[in-house]
Amino acid sequence: MHLRELQLRNFKNYEEAIFTFSPGINGIVGKNGAGKTNLLDAIYYLCMTKSAFQNTDQANWRFGETFFTIEGTIEHGDVPVHLHLSFSRERGKVLKLNKKAYTKISEHVGKFPCVLITPNDSDLVREGSELRRRFFDTILCQLNKVYLEQLMRYNRLLQQRNSLLKQIAERRQDVSMLEIYDEQLASPAHFIAEERAKFTEKFLPVFLENYRLISRSNEVVSLTYQSALNETLSFVALMQQNQSKDLALQYTSQGIHRDDFIFEINGNPLKKFASQGQQKSYTVALRLAQFEILTQQSGVKPLLLLDDIFDKLDDERITQLMLLMSGGRFGQVFITDARPERTEKLFYNDGIPIHMIRI
Repeated sequence: MHLRELQLRNFKNYEEAIFTFSPGINGIVGKNGAGKTNLLDAIYYLCMTKSAFQNTDQANWRFGETFFTIEGTIEHGDVPVHLHLSFSRERGKVLKLNKKAYTKISEHVGKFPCVLITPNDSDLVREGSELRRRFFDTILCQLNKVYLEQLMRYNRLLQQRNSLLKQIAERRQDVSMLEIYDEQLASPAHFIAEERAKFTEKFLPVFLENYRLISRSNEVVSLTYQSALNETLSFVALMQQNQSKDLALQYTSQGIHRDDFIFEINGNPLKKFASQGQQKSYTVALRLAQFEILTQQSGVKPLLLLDDIFDKLDDERITQLMLLMSGGRFGQVFITDARPERTEKLFYNDGIPIHMIRI
């Protein structure tokens, strides 16, 4: 699978632009602020139906406009596929595959897998559990349509339960109504927790091997899934135990939306006891494991998007990453860099072909 062409209109800083890509490695170079990361985000958008950096679709149209479009032609199994994604104030989001609009946009997720590595990945270590859940949920949603449906169902019901808690506080609803939502939430909650636990077991050895390749060190790292449902009889029981707290807070304080993935090094929290280099190795290994798992499960090498990665890794880690690229492990790769001479030198010195795109 490879992206052959991309057309943008009113997307972020692009008024109109057309790009053609090599099926191998593409170097996207230009000054800071030129739009290199925005170009990667457009590719991500086309694959995942949403931005990797903005929470709302409106935040992605060009200043002063009220719509944007992203079009792409992807070679998938030697068959060219045309994708057209648009978002406007009047029509909302529309996604078409070969000119046929999806009834549910979520049906598109997983058809064209991609992996994005950015400097912001360090937040997986430094920030709260929400980002770590999102990382693993994004992988699972690409691999498992049922997981995506159950996660969307859980989030929708959770929003309704939180709204009910506020109404109860305002004495507009009865407390007994909570039991209905607790019972409805139980099925997707247990399914999601079980799938996360099973996936973590499968993901762990792949991650550990990638960490070893990137870091070239002997420290012991670990990754474990932590869920309140592992410590209680059922989701309903968990909700009942925390009902008084939820009524006081006016939101649901426990559930699979509070789960976490624990990152450790030598038995200690990665956030507190790892150097910056060790944290970088950890997050890059997470992403490379994501790439490998998606490849194994889908039979297709995902598009690999590397944003400003050479500026955030030391020479040894860059060398290890270049070795992986030269070994043919990846399919189509997109790399941004504000220093074109560095990118050219790295690849040309190792005899790795690269298609340079200057913005």
